Amino acid sequence: MHSFTELLKLFEEKFNTRQFPQQPVTLYDPAQYILGIGGKRIRPVCVLMGNQLFEEPGADAYHAAAAIELFHNFSLIHDDIMDKAPVRRGMATVHTKYGESTAILAGDVMFVKAYENLNKIQPANLQKVLFLFNVTASQVCEGQQLDMDFEQREMVSFDEYLNMITLKTSVLVAASLQLGAILGGAGEANQKHLYEFGKHLGIAFQVQDDYLDAFGNPEKFGKTVGGDIIANKKTFLMIHAFETALPAALAELKSLIKNNPADKVEKVLQIFRDCKADDWAKELKNKFLHTALKHLEDTAVISSRKKPLQELADYLMMRES
Repeated sequence: MHSFTELLKLFEEKFNTRQFPQQPVTLYDPAQYILGIGGKRIRPVCVLMGNQLFEEPGADAYHAAAAIELFHNFSLIHDDIMDKAPVRRGMATVHTKYGESTAILAGDVMFVKAYENLNKIQPANLQKVLFLFNVTASQVCEGQQLDMDFEQREMVSFDEYLNMITLKTSVLVAASLQLGAILGGAGEANQKHLYEFGKHLGIAFQVQDDYLDAFGNPEKFGKTVGGDIIANKKTFLMIHAFETALPAALAELKSLIKNNPADKVEKVLQIFRDCKADDWAKELKNKFLHTALKHLEDTAVISSRKKPLQELADYLMMRES
């Protein structure tokens, strides 16, 4: 069995070559650019991890992993355009560096390249793979649209935010694990457990991300703490504050969001603390993590083969950046 780090190295040995033709450089260099500026590669390695539960990862698993990574980066290019984000992974975003029109086309051709990789998979599993991939791709788009819709609203409910995060973030992790399992010959029950493991782990990851943005160590987090507060983003913490703050605190919170004073972050964090949003977020993360690990436990594979996935869950939940 390979660890996450070992599988990451194996994946990057195959993937870290030029994925696109040389010409026209004005289209393909921007597409290649985003692949070269880092990223944890969690999703493609999840394909390999789901696969190695049942067999040694072969060519089909690497084709699926590459497709997932290409689709993920396609979504990032387009998300950055919609969010008007200037920086991604510490580097200029594709649309900032090359222009919006080129970035749109670069994302489009990356999506096509994802399907080229899927079409290399052996016919026996291709229909199941394509069905899951297509459903997941649509769900990710739905999640992004909901995220944009929520920007026009003062606040959303916990259940609405959870659904959006599940679609935008978690289902791709879940599908990555299931794709690997499909290619490894797993039965329906094991596929389902791995999907649910990935989905709930992805939600726990987002809770942790929301928490770190508010309460993380800025030296370790790698981003400005309070960035979500400055941007008036809906997060698990903000929603909890809206739902539990006393009337005076809720009025102050709404005023801070509307007026953006210089001390906004400090004051919002104090409201979060008064609502015990920090402790609540830790409990919420552990709840989703527990559900994820229960599905991993119920996957009918000997425990030693599941150890790398347990280690991945531990790593994602212990991270400070």
